[in-house]
Formats: sequence, structure tokens, C-alpha cells
Amino acid sequence: MAALTLSIREVSGAFRAFRVAVALLRGLEQGERASAGIAAFVSAAEADALALLADRAPADLPEIQAWRAAYRAFGSKKTSYRNSCEALLRRLGQEGKLPRVLPLVDLYNALSVKYRIPVGADDLAKLVPSLAFRPARPGDSFFDLASEPPRDDPPPPGEIVYADAEKCLCRRWNWRQDARSRVTAETRDAVVVLQTLEADGAERLSAAAEDLAREAAAHLGASCRWAIASAEMPEVGLELD
Repeated sequence: MAALTLSIREVSGAFRAFRVAVALLRGLEQGERASAGIAAFVSAAEADALALLADRAPADLPEIQAWRAAYRAFGSKKTSYRNSCEALLRRLGQEGKLPRVLPLVDLYNALSVKYRIPVGADDLAKLVPSLAFRPARPGDSFFDLASEPPRDDPPPPGEIVYADAEKCLCRRWNWRQDARSRVTAETRDAVVVLQTLEADGAERLSAAAEDLAREAAAHLGASCRWAIASAEMPEVGLELD
């Protein structure tokens, strides 16, 4: 049976605390019923995060400081390049709520602010296994999801990227996703990656993956299998049935 593999081998040597939970969701249903089902979870996550931000800025959180240090370590020094979790927390603090996009996106955004971890997802049908967090290489391509229309903006060699066998899926580790593998309302199977960089992040990462599996089963009609890659186990696989 074929397997979907994820490797962090090329990154974990320099960042020993880096961990990734990779989850495979099958049979997603993303209609209005799904949106209503996860609404309570999203609202609770928003409330918890807003309480945390009541007396501090996102940049003051130790989890965000760890990611900023990691970005500087691979040469990304501009503060405009924030990891996806920091960007969400800043938006939440300014607007008082998270954006509502699609049920799966809303769920993983809520997980991101609840556990203070970057989270992203890609449509399985648009991926070319295997997957890896690695330094960028000559020939890598990246079409920015935030550009209209998306245009190729390849990363410089050495920048940490998340990639499949064909293209970059995310630039600057977890800054911006590629348009070609984006999750849509028609997505039925998805790969979700949840990331932590802190020495004490393992427990939060597992709890976030468990929340993802529970909420996806209860409200999105999806099965979920997940595994965690770490410096001790830098490559993991999930069977594709």
C-alpha cells in the first residue's frame, strides 16, 4: 500500500526542537452544516486567544519569539515576513475575530491561535509525494496564494520551505502558502501540517492534532490519521488507502 511520507531531516539537525504533526483527512464535507458544526470550537479558540492577548502583543509570546529567531537564522530578517500563526494572532487582536473562509480553513486557523502554532493544509489531489521541510534549491517554484493573479516567486537557495516532489507548498517555512495546492470547497482529502519549534511544544502539538481529528470527524465527516516527525524520528509516513 502506498504511503504519504513527510521528512524534516534537512532541517531538524539545526533546529532540534522542530516538530511537525502531519495529518491525513479523508472524506471531507465542507457545506454549511460543517461551518455551523465547528462554529463553537472556533469561537472558543478566539475567546481564549483574545484573553491571552489582553495584556501582551503577539510578538511578546515565547512561541512567536522562537519563530522570529528561526526566521533570522535562515536569513529572513524583515518583520513583514511573519509566520502564519503570528499573522493570525495580529489580525485577531485588531479585528476581534478570525476570518471565515471554509470549514477546514476555519478549523485549522482556530487550532493555530488556540495552541500558538503555525498550521496549514493542502488538497491531497494536488500534491506530488513525498513531502519535506527543507532548504530551498535552484529550480524550486512558488506561486503566492496572496498575489492576484498568482505569479512565480521562487525562494532563494537556503530559505526553509515546505515542499512536495514538484513545487514549494509554503515559503519562509510557514509564511505563505502556494496557490496550486490550495484547499477549496471541493476538496475531499487534505494534508494538514501543524508545527512547533519550542522545547516544550510537544504536548501542545499532540493536543492540537487530537483536536483536529475529533473536530474533523464530528463536523466535517472526515477520518483522520496523523503522525509526528521530530529530530528523533525525522521521517514519518501515513498509508494512503
